[in-house]
Amino acid sequence: MTKRQRAAACVAALKNEYPDAICSLEYSDPLQLLIATRLSAQCTDARVNLVTPALFAAYPDLDAFCAAKVEDVETYIHSCGFFRAKAKDIVGMAQKIRDDFGGTVPDTVEALTTLPGVGRKTANLIVGDVYHKPAVVADTHLIRITNLLGLVDTKDPKKVELQLRDLLDPAESNDFCHRCVLHGRAVCIARRPQCAVCCMRDYCKNAGKESA
Repeated sequence: MTKRQRAAACVAALKNEYPDAICSLEYSDPLQLLIATRLSAQCTDARVNLVTPALFAAYPDLDAFCAAKVEDVETYIHSCGFFRAKAKDIVGMAQKIRDDFGGTVPDTVEALTTLPGVGRKTANLIVGDVYHKPAVVADTHLIRITNLLGLVDTKDPKKVELQLRDLLDPAESNDFCHRCVLHGRAVCIARRPQCAVCCMRDYCKNAGKESA
């Protein structure tokens, strides 16, 4: 079985196991997803979802975030960790979207990564979930699981992204990433993977080794 064949088999297995491939962050527009994703760095999605309703009520649109005082934003996001840097980035990204992109969240990885605090992982999430373009969101679950599967051979997020772009059907790549997150939380858990019940065990290079 080639890597591409293994990748296709894993895509099919995860699609059967997790039909609904959805982002666990809650949002109602592209800017909200961008902000929620920035908040999720070194923080759980569950915690972010507790924080964002009040934040988005206080700052309901781009203009409100552009006019916000960083120290005021800090009070809403304090529990997310690294709140000072995140608050500065949130206000800065809103202002740059207004000034450089006509008030519209950009739709390419290259443009998105010019925004304060936005790396390739966040940019790919926006490109995939908002604009429905092929994307590979190289988060910790995806990196760990695709290494175990033998699809990639690096822990570097950008290299993982590029290697998977070569292997995955572009139409399936974004949903595959979401499903890997779900699978990483439910079955292929770090330090205690449940290989015996894994839907991809027949295609995994390390099935049984991690739990041995």
